[in-house]
Amino acid sequence: MGKIIAIANQKGGVGKTTTSVNLAASLGVLEKKVLLIDADPQANASSGLGILVEEVENGTYQVLEHTAPARDAITKTNAPNVDIIPSHIDLVAIEIELVDKEAREYMLKTAITELKKEYDFILIDCAPSLGLLTLNALTAADSVIIPIQCEYFALEGLGKLLNTIKSVQRIHNESLDIEGMLLTMYDSRLRLSNQVVEEVQKHFSDMVFDTIIQRNVRLGEAPSYGESIINYDVSSKGATNYLNLAKEIIVKNQTNGEGN
Repeated sequence: MGKIIAIANQKGGVGKTTTSVNLAASLGVLEKKVLLIDADPQANASSGLGILVEEVENGTYQVLEHTAPARDAITKTNAPNVDIIPSHIDLVAIEIELVDKEAREYMLKTAITELKKEYDFILIDCAPSLGLLTLNALTAADSVIIPIQCEYFALEGLGKLLNTIKSVQRIHNESLDIEGMLLTMYDSRLRLSNQVVEEVQKHFSDMVFDTIIQRNVRLGEAPSYGESIINYDVSSKGATNYLNLAKEIIVKNQTNGEGN
């Protein structure tokens, strides 16, 4: 039985999509079967794995609307062992369209639960907001990864996200767990980067991944070629970081008896 992990933070630019794409690709090369669900209307995770977004006929929008079964929306990617349910700009309208639906927070969960048998990990790239899309992702997920960039306003808004997670646990998904907080965009030369790392580790200790994602030019370049960092430059620091994160998650889930 696979594990569903949402990658969420309502702040933009913290490395959510970079993490979704490259963690999926890293788990894939480590021989795990992975499904990435792009739940962000910007569709960057889809284009970052070589999907032509304008040609998407069935994607996250249809899955949430329940107009197409999740299985019909799955597309193969250029990353080994990684499939995707792609996004499209249409997804922008979903919050309004679902607002009157009964059990609207459970639309994604209902649609993808049966897929857990087919994948080791299902990753959900969330939109940079705490709206209905992210709520659907958190309700469907077993756990959540919170990327935190090593910059000045890093912890701003984190309290709000943790409160949202608590209320999802209370109302919609009591088994939702925090997989871990992931420090991203780390630059060892900057005092500020080091201060943020210390601060986060001091406040959240065991909840923080040992792996830290360093600033890396190649990580920024890869999406423009529609490739993960593993396909684009496996020898780069960014690839090493994400492979280490994937290994950390695999070990953690084997210890906890989750994931395959």
